[in-house]
Amino acid sequence: MDPEYSLHDVARCHLCESPGPQLHCIICKEYLCKYCKEKHLSDEFKEHKAVPLKFISKCKKHSLKICYLFCERCNVPLCGECVSSGKHNDHDFANVVEKLENKKCVLKKDLKELKKSIYPKYCEIVSGFPIQKADLNKNFQKLITVINKHGEEMRREIDNAMKELKADLFEMNSRHLTALDWQEDKIKHSVSEITHFISDLNKLLKTNKMNKICAYKSRNSEFKRYPTKLQLSLPSFIPQKINKEQIYQQFGFLPALSIKPLIDKPQIIASINTEYRGLKNVSCPSDEQIWTCGFNDIVMRLYNLQGEVVKSIQTKTLQGPRHMSVTRNGDLVYTDEDARTVNIVKNTQIHFRVKVIRLRRWRPLYVCSTSFGDFLVLMDSDDERQTKIVRYSGFKEKQSIQYNPMGHPFYVSGFSPKYICENRNLDICVADLRAGALVVVSQAGHIRFTYTGPSSKARKTFSPIGITTDSQSRILTTDCYNNCIHILNYDGQFLCYIDNCYLQDPRGLCVDTRDNLFVAERSGRVKKIKYCR
Repeated sequence: MDPEYSLHDVARCHLCESPGPQLHCIICKEYLCKYCKEKHLSDEFKEHKAVPLKFISKCKKHSLKICYLFCERCNVPLCGECVSSGKHNDHDFANVVEKLENKKCVLKKDLKELKKSIYPKYCEIVSGFPIQKADLNKNFQKLITVINKHGEEMRREIDNAMKELKADLFEMNSRHLTALDWQEDKIKHSVSEITHFISDLNKLLKTNKMNKICAYKSRNSEFKRYPTKLQLSLPSFIPQKINKEQIYQQFGFLPALSIKPLIDKPQIIASINTEYRGLKNVSCPSDEQIWTCGFNDIVMRLYNLQGEVVKSIQTKTLQGPRHMSVTRNGDLVYTDEDARTVNIVKNTQIHFRVKVIRLRRWRPLYVCSTSFGDFLVLMDSDDERQTKIVRYSGFKEKQSIQYNPMGHPFYVSGFSPKYICENRNLDICVADLRAGALVVVSQAGHIRFTYTGPSSKARKTFSPIGITTDSQSRILTTDCYNNCIHILNYDGQFLCYIDNCYLQDPRGLCVDTRDNLFVAERSGRVKKIKYCR
């Protein structure tokens, strides 16, 4: 038995003096055996409450005293001497048995909740781990396959580049060695001449023959024309900058190892004026250039950060491209709504056209390239009653995303901008202006969340158009009517606004490899904004 409750050796029944009482009256503070209980409780002129002695604890400070009160402030049981000591004046007391019973009620309530709610929930979570692990391993294997494939391609390209560079270096080194050999022979010949001339001068100094001395002609001015030292060197090897960008594009979809926190006050670090009367889209092929397209303009233009047109492509669309994106290989892809095609541009020429749907009922509107090299095409039906996303692997339709498990459409149909992008965690993110919402689904096409704007700040109706994601899997979307940008984490939690950069009707968005944000304003201006460290 616990020593705390071992009172039988010091306590006796108050009425019959028999040792080992089993009860205690917490009102009279007397011990009782089970035979004297009824007699003690029969006194109608006093209030009694007998409890089993095992519920009563022995005072730790006064070993022969029993604790019948509980100090709420000090959270300790007290005997009579503890109470009369004055150390607990002005403290609230509770009956120790009632305290015990109340605590047991709490314990029973907690036990019930643990058994019926908490424990089953944990079991449910645990049961989901095998599925999560299986999905994780499946995606892991896909990523490994893609990385290996691109690694092989890169190794081939690197081997070819090395062969060409080595050939150029060999030729350059041979030319330099030939030039050095020629100069060395020439200088050695001059050294030999000078040696002979010195010997002739020494002989002349030893003779007094007038005719030879007078015939002497100095060659010092000739010898003072020292040969010029050839400045020959081999160039340093400098990797082309595009190689680094290609690596980012091919392998940069994995979540970043470093954390880039948001800064308190985003800053405009560049402003680019374009030729468009109405600008709607921007995409980054590199950290130093941006592709652009506008409203009712059939020309797509590549600008550098100084605002100069580096390249332009005249499309064959009737009203200009509806939307465009840059692939991981740096190619340009755009949608032609009227022709119902998705076009890939390589080396400024239309390389081939991919028919999106062969049923003549769908119009491709918005497009993005995925980290696996697929295309996600958002399209509307001709009657504008349906909207869906189709994943294409080359020419083959691979996946269609349109309805949730309840049979309800993910996206609001009808004429309205619905920009699309893929997050680094492979989620598919759509900014649906007509719905006033961001709709984010997993790679498998299951809904993850819908964001309709934070409720913490009073603004006009949320009006998302442009959308992009960064290396931290944060989602950024333009709120065109409120002239700001919302930043969310990958789970849809609102983080902050970018509303201090004087944005005017912001449309398309993209980020470069350093997580600098490019914002296309309808007026024709593109702003480069630093928003994270």
